[in-house]
Amino acid sequence: MASLQDQLRGLVYSTEHGDICPDCRQPQQECRCAELVDQARIAALDGIVRIRRETSGRKGKGVTTITGLPLASAELKALAKTLKKRCGTGGSVHAGVIEIQGDHRELLKAELERLGHTVKLAGG
Repeated sequence: MASLQDQLRGLVYSTEHGDICPDCRQPQQECRCAELVDQARIAALDGIVRIRRETSGRKGKGVTTITGLPLASAELKALAKTLKKRCGTGGSVHAGVIEIQGDHRELLKAELERLGHTVKLAGG
């Protein structure tokens, strides 16, 4: 006979609580896993925002990446939206990195410095 812990291991939904987080085994409304990941990512940063132009893995299309922002996921998405609008182009947020389509390093540097961040242009 399996223990209660073994029975809960594969649980993804409970009629009493709804969806269950697979990591912490708490109901989704009480889960704080995303906040803990954001806190760990922010704690590992050195306080310098780095802007670089990248083309690798994008079939030669250039994107400007912004790393090192000490913001939680929701704030990062809001900032990305503002920066995309400022550049007049598309982009996305992946794993704490903002990607803006095209080469907008100087414009983004000026905008982030205006917002009070320490910015460094990285790469060539």
